[in-house]
Amino acid sequence: MHDHPAIFLTAILLFLFGLVSRLAGRSPLSGPMVFLSMGVLISPVGFNLIDLHINADATRLIAEATLIIILFVDASMIRITKLAKTLAGIPARLLLIGLPLTFAMGAAVAWLLFPGFNIWLIALMALILSPTDAALGQAVIKSEHVPARIRESISIESGLNDGIALPIILMCIAVLAAGGEAIGGSGQWLTFMALQLTLGPIVGGAVGLIGGKLVDRAVARGWMVPAFQSLAAVSLALLSYAFAEMVQGNGFIAAFFAGLLLGAKTPAVRERIQEFGEAEGQMLSLSIFFVMGLAGVPLALPYLDLNAVLYAVLSLTVIRMLPVALALLGSGLDAYTVIFVGWFGPRGIASILYLLIAVGELGAAGYERAIAVIVLTVALSTILHGITAVPMTKVFSR
Repeated sequence: MHDHPAIFLTAILLFLFGLVSRLAGRSPLSGPMVFLSMGVLISPVGFNLIDLHINADATRLIAEATLIIILFVDASMIRITKLAKTLAGIPARLLLIGLPLTFAMGAAVAWLLFPGFNIWLIALMALILSPTDAALGQAVIKSEHVPARIRESISIESGLNDGIALPIILMCIAVLAAGGEAIGGSGQWLTFMALQLTLGPIVGGAVGLIGGKLVDRAVARGWMVPAFQSLAAVSLALLSYAFAEMVQGNGFIAAFFAGLLLGAKTPAVRERIQEFGEAEGQMLSLSIFFVMGLAGVPLALPYLDLNAVLYAVLSLTVIRMLPVALALLGSGLDAYTVIFVGWFGPRGIASILYLLIAVGELGAAGYERAIAVIVLTVALSTILHGITAVPMTKVFSR
């Protein structure tokens, strides 16, 4: 079946939701929640209006572009003057302590609940569900009720944990593709990870810094019209990703650092770049969640059972929140803030992208149950974090 009805419905939803987007921002109804729910409603498990078969390569490309742009834009909004202090505080604890503990606990729980899974499949599933999502965290990152330090910490965590997890995810996929046998030497993978985590920031930072300065200079000399100033957001984000991947750096980390070190300092120029990038990222993000509800959820439902539901719930609660609480011991944060940071570790675009990478390399046959668990966790995260974002952020203002 042609995909034109799905494209038509996506466009209609984008337009209609846009009409009430300001009202939605003050309500428990987030954009991803609405688009995911509408996808499920018109899918074969709902009113059966469309039976869409996912083109994994095309969906993966859209998911990659979405994550790249969102990481770039979110990072560009972080106050660079206080970067060193911010990075050395809460984000460092979340990335160096919280992320490894989340993975370890996720793998341990999966080992108990899914005894038939290969150890590498358990590791892969736990890793895919460890990084938090910048797209689903928008309501929190942009809320003026939440202290700037907490907003920036959550943004930095979601911007960097994707890239940190990816090299290990690729290693698990490679081992599973080789039949569960170890491949290469550990030194090879350590070198690969070192390149990913060092060259990504260097290349991305250089692209953002130089590219932004060139935009500023072109605008000052009257060479660049506003439309292309706005397009610079997508150009610089994709350039940083592509250059980093060409030299074996991590493209997602590069996109984040390109935004973080964006060289454009003229307020009007910077605003155009951020607004356009944010709009493009929002459009792509909502499209991904719509496809997820339309095609992903119906594919997952036949393979779900009580253990899958239990794991999804634990993944969003204990598996995430306990490591965060341990990581933030001694940080000076009050109990509610620790709970807030722990709870707002949504799983979304990054998990979907890594799942698509795994399916593209391994196929779906034999991995249906693990795929279903990941899809369910993302779907639950979309609904639960969407519902709780506004009321929980408002607690800070009281």
